[in-house]
Amino acid sequence: MKKEKKLKGLDRRYDAELPTSIDVGVIEIIPYDYKGKMTVIEIDTNEFTAVCPYSGLPDFGRLQIHYIPQDRLIELRSLKYYLHSFRNVGIYQEHVVQRILHDLVPRVRPLWIAIELDYNVRGGVHTVARAERGRRKK
Repeated sequence: MKKEKKLKGLDRRYDAELPTSIDVGVIEIIPYDYKGKMTVIEIDTNEFTAVCPYSGLPDFGRLQIHYIPQDRLIELRSLKYYLHSFRNVGIYQEHVVQRILHDLVPRVRPLWIAIELDYNVRGGVHTVARAERGRRKK
């Protein structure tokens, strides 16, 4: 009987950074001049990337942040740097939206905020994670 050749590298893992490397300190806040006005801010990027904490393989997705400011806004350049800091972090897809809420809510203090992360299909599986805080007034 012929011995089967095993495929090399199928048990490979890539190193991933810990969630402690997410750069929360880079988030800057600017004043919102229209306090009391119900303005919904929508921020969208299809370039969000983090990695699987088990394999280290990348997960790509479309991130949407919707919020109603109270008296503060997220400075967008700093948000880009913050989101980029997830790039090599090993974090489960389902945890990212809660982590972003955890980081943004105390800094922005919005009346309402919702995060949605729609991941690209990987291995035939599609994941969408959503989380929100506060109450959206009609």
